[in-house]
Amino acid sequence: MGTSTASTTPETEGAVETRGIEPVPDNERQGRVRELFPTWVAANISVLLLTMGASLVVNNGLNFWQVLLVAGIAATIAFGMVGVLSVSGKWGGAPGAMLSRAAFGVRGNYFPGAILWVARFGWETINAVTGAYAVLTVLNLLFGIKSNNVLVVVTLLAFVAVTYLVSGLGRKALNICNKYSTYLFGLFSIMVLVYLIVTMDWSAIFAKKAGTTAMVIAGVGTIAAGGISWVPTGPDFARYLPHSASGKKIVGTTVSGAALVLLPMVLMGGVMAVSSPKLAGQNTDPMSFLGTILPTWLAIPYLITALVGMVLINSLSMYSAGFTAQTMGVKLPRALAVSINAVISLVGGLFMMLVAKDFIGQFIAFLTLLAVSFSAWIGVYGVDMARRRKRAVRYDADGLMDTGRTSRYWYVGGFCWQAMTAWAVALASGLCFTKVQWFTGPLATTWIGENGLGWAATIAISALVFAVLPAARENAPADAPEQAADEVPAQAG
Repeated sequence: MGTSTASTTPETEGAVETRGIEPVPDNERQGRVRELFPTWVAANISVLLLTMGASLVVNNGLNFWQVLLVAGIAATIAFGMVGVLSVSGKWGGAPGAMLSRAAFGVRGNYFPGAILWVARFGWETINAVTGAYAVLTVLNLLFGIKSNNVLVVVTLLAFVAVTYLVSGLGRKALNICNKYSTYLFGLFSIMVLVYLIVTMDWSAIFAKKAGTTAMVIAGVGTIAAGGISWVPTGPDFARYLPHSASGKKIVGTTVSGAALVLLPMVLMGGVMAVSSPKLAGQNTDPMSFLGTILPTWLAIPYLITALVGMVLINSLSMYSAGFTAQTMGVKLPRALAVSINAVISLVGGLFMMLVAKDFIGQFIAFLTLLAVSFSAWIGVYGVDMARRRKRAVRYDADGLMDTGRTSRYWYVGGFCWQAMTAWAVALASGLCFTKVQWFTGPLATTWIGENGLGWAATIAISALVFAVLPAARENAPADAPEQAADEVPAQAG
């Protein structure tokens, strides 16, 4: 038999969000599309974008206009996908990891879910390490305190603890923090831009020769990888939107919020790299360069606001990870389920800061593998969404919560073999096109592999295989009426 059906208990009016993976009932759908804007601004407040922008100049050999082009295309593609798949959140009122059961089956969903969960651990670890390095840089600039192992442990622990607190509080706290951090970071980013405009050698910047088309394409993949990692979590932040919310506005708000930060950050990194090429080669500490490029009076407040942004990035990630943990069968409330990711990011962060030395190399390798692992899921989920768009019942709340044979999404033994096949084939194919520091796929030397398009090939293969296979039949009970409440006019998205 299945587990309990969707809860209709209202979300607490207190500070801590108590609703977990169960779909949000219509009477609690009070969200506004504009609330997504600061969410996706906050999701991109990372000083690592400066380093990645510098890498486009130093490692890819791109000029100013090519860096701008890469950033624009990457933001549009990656967060365009985030926005499109976020629409499913307002359709079903549940997190992406939960809605994924409808595509893969209530048991089949454990397989892609496990990989997405593990990838989330890595992303949170990278952010925690970056945040800790930011704290260490501020301490050095302000008080001349040099980094040591004890200080590394203390700063990393503090960063993870604050992240856990904010993500544990839930949606309301995140919305408030995102709103004000957007204003604060925007102010200091403008100040940094003005400083760069006044002090940079623009003749040298514009005199730089253009890089090859292949390096432009590869750069798009590198920058887009971070955005692609947010695609499965997009529905998590749209689940409180009413059915009438415009799908086009969801996509537009998502892309514009992300691009507002991503474009200038990547471009600033590229500009800084002209005067300080070592920016792209900060293998152990990706933060300390700001103390040399920017004056102390600007570097310190900028780092502090960036630190707040990195806390929010990790908080958004851990917030969604709590849902993933519950979907994977962790029997804990969402706020406590987040603690699993907090502990793992702390342990992983200590390893990266105390043992491993090549931070940026590991980061780029991780982003590459992250993009492939998420892309296999995206192709299947996207086709499944397209098929549901014109259905009377897009997602059945009871079927999502029911993990037994009576579930609408039981398919064959709890598995949708079509989705599982497409996902597995695409994941294996994507890895074949991949080349990182410690792994080279057999197809990495092909045009797709050389141009860093393994993630795009993975999405295409996943979607194509799933689309051409026979459509799976949902196990809808004979006595289950079609629920008109799930119907949304096509024009509403």
